[in-house]
This record gives sequence, structure tokens and C-alpha cells, in this order.
Amino acid sequence: MSSHHIVRDDQEPALIIANGASCSEELLGQLLEWSPLVIVLDSAIDRVLELGIKIDVLLGDFDRGFNPEHYKESQYPIEIVHTPNQDKTDLEKAFDYLIERGIPAVNVIWATGKRADHTITNVTNIVRFRNALKIVILDDHSKIFLLPNKFEKWYPKNTPLSLIPIGEVSGISSKNLFYPLQNDTLKIGYRTGSSNHATEDGIVVIEHQKGDLLLMECWD
Repeated sequence: MSSHHIVRDDQEPALIIANGASCSEELLGQLLEWSPLVIVLDSAIDRVLELGIKIDVLLGDFDRGFNPEHYKESQYPIEIVHTPNQDKTDLEKAFDYLIERGIPAVNVIWATGKRADHTITNVTNIVRFRNALKIVILDDHSKIFLLPNKFEKWYPKNTPLSLIPIGEVSGISSKNLFYPLQNDTLKIGYRTGSSNHATEDGIVVIEHQKGDLLLMECWD
């Protein structure tokens, strides 16, 4: 796996590598190529370095005898960020770090799979940071992000699209979805909009009036 840094501009999204299930080298390489800043959580550092990746920031609580100094020489220059706050996950603390630096957007990988509690927390945290950071979570099967009140994007026919409400979302309407929504309400645990798809090649429009609505672009 090659290094990154083709782009050195904070206008491009940063990249956070968490410690869930690994993604394909193809996806990882695509994201590294355009990421101006690569942050790795301490629990994933050895897995990442096995792939020969140059990182910029190593972040975590460094518990269980973890020694971050060990990586200073092999990854020089590297910023070591100690975040001992046990009331937040390391991924949340990485989001805080980006906000403090004024970086507006981030892609996150290795944040799904493995433990279900970690996956659910990581995905729902997109909503918590909605006003300060644009977060996209990616793996080999999906791309997850928060929708604005009106969303428009071109998709090929039959592209799988799932709408995931965080809590209750009302006033949802759509165009060019196979299962249309017309002023509908979705509520987590009761009714979601999973396994929908684009009816035809063209623009899909999704609007909602109230609540936090995630879109999951899926591929099998």
C-alpha cells in the first residue's frame, strides 16, 4: 500500500481509520490518494502500519500499556494526540480534533463490522456532529451520510438506497425511488426506509421536514 499526500489541501476531507472490520485495499487506496490528513486511532495502529501507510496523527487514550513513542521514528513526522477522556469514544475524540483544527469534512473507514455496539454508536454519531463536521462512513458495502432537508443526486437505475431515521423523521417525500414516500414518517425501530432503490437512471430527490435522516448507498 502506497503512502498518501497527493493532495495537501484541507479543502479535501480528512481520513480517520478506526478499528472495526477492514475494507478492501482498493477503497483504502482511493481514499488515501485524496486525503490531506490521515488520523489513526491507537487501537488500529499496528494493523494500519502492516499495510505500509504513512499517517499524520495517532490519537487515543493510550491505555493498556500502549506506548505511542514507539511510532515516532518509523512515522516521522507524526503528531501524537493523547485523549484520556473516558466519557467519549476515540472516534468521537478524533471528530473533536478535526473541529478544533477547522477541518470541515472527514471520511471514516474501519468503523463498521466487528462489534455491533461500536458500529451503531459510530453511525449514529454522524448526527451528533452535524453542525460542525460533514461525516461520511464507508466500507466495502455502503456509504453512510446525513441528508440535508432537500437532497438531490443522480443514481443509476436499481442503485440500492436505504433511509435510516435517527429517532423520528417526518414530512419525507421522494422522487425516483421505487418505493415512493409522500409526506411519510419513519421511526427507528418501527418503520425505516431500508432496501429501496432508484427506479430509473436519473436524479433521486429526497426531502424531509423534521428530524435526522441518514442515507445509506449500498452495493452487494
